[in-house]
Amino acid sequence: QVRLVESGGGLVQDGGSLNVSCTASERSLAFYSMGWFRQAPGKERGFVAAISSSGLSTYYADSVKGRFTISRDNAKNTVYLQMNSCEPEDTAVYYCAANSRTTVGRIYFQEYDYNYWGQGTQVTVSS
Repeated sequence: QVRLVESGGGLVQDGGSLNVSCTASERSLAFYSMGWFRQAPGKERGFVAAISSSGLSTYYADSVKGRFTISRDNAKNTVYLQMNSCEPEDTAVYYCAANSRTTVGRIYFQEYDYNYWGQGTQVTVSS
């Protein structure tokens, strides 16, 4: 079992920046592909960004491309989502997800590809 814990959410102004993190205390994430998803009020959860186990491959939703950056520090067992130029439309609960069945270099952008999920962290962008 892998328990993912997100942190760093909060309130940010339109155009501002925020960095959210995801870590697991009981298990190394070094060999897992990781992803970030978000769910806005009244909407379904959707893909934001993904990163391979090595960190060499990343993929972004069109809505965040050029503004958000996913990264990982396997030595710290942490995955990050740096959010720049935030917009009110980015307001959502952000979820970290892990794929423990991945092969080297793969990244995933479908919810069903991930078998572990965090509880989420709220990000609110004020206009």
